This record gives sequence, C-alpha cells and structure tokens, in this order.
Amino acid sequence: MNSFAATNRNFRHAVKLLGLDSKLAKSLLIPFREIKVECTIPKDDGSIHSYVGFRVQHDNARGPMKGGIRYHPEVDPDEVNALAQLMTWKTAVADVPYGGAKGGIGCSPSDLSVSELERLTRIFTQKIHDLIGIHTDIPAPDMGTNSQTMAWIFDEYSKFHGHSPAIVTGKPLDLGGSLGRDAATGRGVVFATEALLAEHGKSISGLTFAIQGFGNVGSWAADLIHGRGGKIVAISDVHGAIRKPDGIDIPALSKHKAEGGLLKDFKDADVMDQNELLVQECDVLIPCALGGVLNNENAANVRAKYIIEAANHPTDPDADEILSKKGVTILPDIYANAGGVIVSYFEWVQNIQGFQWNEEKVNVELQKHMNDAFANIKSMCKTHDCSLRMGAFTLGVNRVARATTLRGWEA
Repeated sequence: MNSFAATNRNFRHAVKLLGLDSKLAKSLLIPFREIKVECTIPKDDGSIHSYVGFRVQHDNARGPMKGGIRYHPEVDPDEVNALAQLMTWKTAVADVPYGGAKGGIGCSPSDLSVSELERLTRIFTQKIHDLIGIHTDIPAPDMGTNSQTMAWIFDEYSKFHGHSPAIVTGKPLDLGGSLGRDAATGRGVVFATEALLAEHGKSISGLTFAIQGFGNVGSWAADLIHGRGGKIVAISDVHGAIRKPDGIDIPALSKHKAEGGLLKDFKDADVMDQNELLVQECDVLIPCALGGVLNNENAANVRAKYIIEAANHPTDPDADEILSKKGVTILPDIYANAGGVIVSYFEWVQNIQGFQWNEEKVNVELQKHMNDAFANIKSMCKTHDCSLRMGAFTLGVNRVARATTLRGWEA
C-alpha cells in the first residue's frame, strides 16, 4: 500500500473514532489547491530541458500551509498529496499554527550542476511566487533540497515581494535561519523516544538501538542517543550497514564519515546486510530513511520492542497489524519526526519578530512541544481506546475539524 492509500486509511479510521460528519470529513480530505507547473531551463551544455513541478496546499484552517519541497525523480502528484495531507495532521499534533503543504520537482539533483539547480529553483519560484507567502504557504527543505535551495527561493521571492526571510524555513543562519534547526528533527526524535520510554518506566541509558539511515536525522539521533548512554548496536546508510553488539562508537563513526569515509568501511564494527538491520536484535528500532521499509515480508521477524518512526511512513498497514499483535509499540511518524516542523515554526516566528533566539531556548521549547504532544496523544488513546498511531491521528484530525467548524467552512 502506498503512502497516499495508507494516509487516507488512517484518516478514515480517525474520522470513524471521532464520529465526524461525512460532509466535514470529505472537506478535510480534499486539498485546498493543487499546482502543477512546467519549469524549462537552459542546461550548462546549451540544451533546453523541461521539468514538472508540483505544490499541493492541503489545508489552512489552523494557519498558513507548511511543508517541504523535494527534488527527486519519482516525485508524483499522489505522493505529494499524501505528504501534504500528513503535514496537516502533523502540524496539528505538534500544535503549531499551520496547515499542510508539500511540493517537489521531478528531477535527479545529482545529475544537475549547482548552476542548473539554481536556475531550476528560481524558475519554479517564479511560477508559484504569487501562490505562496509568509502568511499563506511557507516551503522548507526536503529530500534532495537543502538550506542553499531555500536561500535561492527566498532571494527570488523577495524580487517580487520585497525582503521576505519568513517565506521559507531551513535557511542558512546568515539569511535568518534558526539555531538548532539542523538538529531539530533528530533531536525531536530523541525527545519523543524519551517521552515514550518514560511512560514504560525506562530511559535511553543502557538500552540497545538500531538506526536505519545515517543522514541528517539518523546521525543527529545517533549522536544524541549515544550521549545519553544508549548503545547503538547497528546502523546503516545507502552504502551499507554495520553492527557491533557492544555498541558502535558514534563520535568516531561521525569523524570517519566527515573525512569522506563510507559507513561500511568503518573499521571498528562488522559489516552486515542492510536488510538485516530491521530485524536486528535491539530494544529500539529507528527507521530514519525511506517509506514502506517495514512490510508484511519482514514485520514478523522484527525483534525490537519499540519502533520510533523517524522516516515518513516507514511502516505499511499490514506490518502495523503484525507488529501490534506481537506487542511492539510503534511511535508514529506524524509525532516522532515533528521536531523539524516545530523548529521551522520557531524560525518563522523569529523572522517575523526580527529577533533571533539562542539555541538553548530553541531546544527547551522543542522539548516542551514534544512532551505536550505526547501527553495529548496518550489522552486521545485513553479516550478512544486506540493505538498511538490512531491517538495521534485522532488528535490531529480533531484539531483541524474543530478549527474548520469554528470558521464556518464545513457547511
């Protein structure tokens, strides 16, 4: 089941638990606006090439729409739609005053030069600049994009609308980015893990962890877990996987990677099959990479007691059912990886205020938001006698439904 079908299924289940009116439910599901644009650029070799860009603006009942822009060959309307909808519920779960959006361009960033990426980004911005805005829709980085991409969008948008640092988040610090933003998603994953473990009378210290993905989120999560006394027994990235039952030396691994080394070539650990990482014996499994990695083929073999969904949609519904029957506790993506959008909100607030927060304030406020959200999810679980995933979905959907009703849009 793809992410679009799975998100809709979770939404329908939440609607049923909440007893929402069918007319209201239908209005919550339909996107506010879908944008599709052609982006034609001259390549460095003088040839002309066209790319298709998308932006789905899902819902703005609770505030401006918010979501990333990804550059990937497989960007398609269904995926962008699902991720935009997921952002609506995620921002509501985190209780930041946004709705959901998502965008992307169907391209392979690794095949484009820096100047080609800049031209593509600026053309895309020109095509959508009058449909985004600091109080309308605020993009952010996603797969295949970064702070430099956001800098180009900010600059191009400002040509039309005047100096507007709040138009994007995830910017470089020199252009109004926030301290703590780079670590935000990974740090949020760790705060979410701590909240869940505390509920079960445990802490990170002394537990074993397997982490799939050693990019931005995985590397920050690994570093922070290691610093709290957690033992990371297996870790992987696109190039391979390694394990060490006594615990991998994360600072040494990070240094190895920073010096250009491949994860699989790290000397102080054993190479393992990437697929085996998901069924590695550990207390906590943290998928930080792709969607759909836990499915009906491997779910029965998962040995972790807790799964923290740092990636978007890593567990498909079949696996969800199998894992639940096994007694595995799953912390859902719309809560577990919300640290990024929470600190994006802080960045937006700082840009509007024209005042920068220090990193300690950012991290303290992030932890407060993550802890409050977990308490609210647990409350919904108790009310509706449901899983953490449905507790999060009912929390998010209910908040958006209430805002929609109060604004008089559901009629």
